[in-house]
Amino acid sequence: MSPTISVILPCRNEAASLEALLPRIRQALPAAEILVVDDASDDGSAAVCAANGVRCIRHPYRKGNGAAIKSGARAAAGDILIFVDAEGQPDPADIPRLLEPLDDGFDMVVGARRSASQATLARGIANRIYNRLASYMTGQPILDLTSGFRIVRADLFREFIYLLPNEFSYPTTITMAFFRAGYHVGYVPITAGQRIGKSHIRPLHDGLRFLLIIFKIGSLYSPLKIFVPVAFAFFLLGTGYWVYTYSVAARLSIMTVFMLTAAVVVFLIGLVSEQITLLMYRPMMTLSPPVPGPSNRE
Repeated sequence: MSPTISVILPCRNEAASLEALLPRIRQALPAAEILVVDDASDDGSAAVCAANGVRCIRHPYRKGNGAAIKSGARAAAGDILIFVDAEGQPDPADIPRLLEPLDDGFDMVVGARRSASQATLARGIANRIYNRLASYMTGQPILDLTSGFRIVRADLFREFIYLLPNEFSYPTTITMAFFRAGYHVGYVPITAGQRIGKSHIRPLHDGLRFLLIIFKIGSLYSPLKIFVPVAFAFFLLGTGYWVYTYSVAARLSIMTVFMLTAAVVVFLIGLVSEQITLLMYRPMMTLSPPVPGPSNRE
């Protein structure tokens, strides 16, 4: 029996883009459930859904993009969930390409935007920084950390639903969680179109939040990746300052003792955190298969 599919679109004042996007999704997936989660829009987005015969779940007040994703994942009936940003950038024609790796055993497939698809140069640079930092945290290459165009097995996605933030960057959290849990994550290169309407992302505010989420999830799944570099930095500073003070005044300063002590304390905290993490997630990691390299389907 073929798995059923649900397409989930988080929406906040996206009536203009939904008018063009919903028919294209229906054309690409005639039998799929299409579910729009309206995060208290005031532009008639719900009316557009009704006109297209699409189910719409409406939040009574604004909760955030992540909250809309969680509402959609809980309400969806499909075995496979397809998340599509409602602003019109993803091309529904790419959905069949993203579905193909699932037949090869992948658990989540992400539409990795090519560099030409980034909205601005600054956004592209920021995304490359996020990708490299998250790759270091998880130990796996992450080609597009913040892409909201992805396909995932519903039961596995719901395992981590409690971790997802209510605001932006659920993709950051779910990507890192899947990698660290040992689930198969693949990438398919895509070209995203121009956004219809105004972006709801605030570059500085949400950029800092993305970084905080990366460190938060990294410390949850791989604490030593954070604590060891910090401890090593304290050790180098302490040793360097000791060499300086000894050569100048032939003494051991209090600051040197403080920094070397801090290095030991930070390392031990990281070690304890790592053991707690292994105890918490051992069943999940034991049952999960090894992670293959990223898919490079064209």
